[in-house]
Amino acid sequence: MSNPRWTQRPEGSTWGDFGPDDQLGRLNLLTDAKRLQGVAEVQTGKAFCLSLPLDYPGGNGLNPNRHPPVLRPTTRSGGVNYNFLFRRLIEGATDVLSDDLAILHLQYSTQWDSFAHAGGLFDVNGDGVAEAVYYNGFAAGEAVVGPSSAADVGVPATNPQATAEAMRGVSTCGARQLGIEHMAATSVQGRGVLINLRKHFGDGRTLIGYEQLMQAMQADGVVVEPGDMVCLYTGFSDVVLGMNRQPDSEALHNACAVLDGRDERLLQWITDSQLAVLIADNYAVEAYPARQAAVACCAQLPLHEHCLFKLGVHLGELWYLRELADWLAANGRHRFLLTAPPLRLPGAVGSPATPVATV
Repeated sequence: MSNPRWTQRPEGSTWGDFGPDDQLGRLNLLTDAKRLQGVAEVQTGKAFCLSLPLDYPGGNGLNPNRHPPVLRPTTRSGGVNYNFLFRRLIEGATDVLSDDLAILHLQYSTQWDSFAHAGGLFDVNGDGVAEAVYYNGFAAGEAVVGPSSAADVGVPATNPQATAEAMRGVSTCGARQLGIEHMAATSVQGRGVLINLRKHFGDGRTLIGYEQLMQAMQADGVVVEPGDMVCLYTGFSDVVLGMNRQPDSEALHNACAVLDGRDERLLQWITDSQLAVLIADNYAVEAYPARQAAVACCAQLPLHEHCLFKLGVHLGELWYLRELADWLAANGRHRFLLTAPPLRLPGAVGSPATPVATV
């Protein structure tokens, strides 16, 4: 198998399996029939919001590069467009208007990772030179384009040209391929399956490999079929909520069950199960930092590499799953209809989400 962008692909990857220019990966398994399977799980009509408030976890203790959202009013007629009296423009008008904007780190809270979020160094041409590429061989610097330096991010004082282009809707950087908008266009709707790790492993930090995952699934009778969207409930987001926007970084990094990205049998199960997406209520889905690898040079986020880079499996992080998990456990169920599109924001490498589970 070959491709205009690569002559060899990573071992165990799905590059090219869904077509030479595929940007959806395992979302191709969310067929009409799969959506009908999800709809068939709706028995009561009860719905659950699976998003944290987007100003959680608070601060930047989980990731120093990500900060809480900032809301600001837009301006109008030289003033603030909050509680704006329309009669200032039209005599006798009774309208009172408010309008705002957000400065938003797209992967701060409940989120999706696009395939442009995590790539790898790989010798796509077979010439002995590893290149920076993403899923399906899309190249860094071509498919995913960043500014030349931090000074070019678009701050008006340092880069008026970039700011002017942004005002016109011209993207100066971002994902030209593999952006989150491709995920959004599929609607991300189908059958969700919840695995309740907290029930079996409690609130302490526990590395979950293949054996532990199978133990939990078999105990609860959970079955994952091709195209299912798998949600892992660990209790991590419950701990985050309990900290009331003042996260204790050390406590969070030592809380709850988390997948062991170094477990090769676990990674193989993700491959063999043909799950469509993998979701958790924790940060990163996998343990970070990962266990020390047997070789000196390897991915520091091995599950990200396996899912986003090799398989084309989107990752969902920091979802709120407690109420859904409690209801499913009380009713002897683990399947539901899941609807979870990201923002249809062209070029974004990640996105907040407000997923809905319907039972």
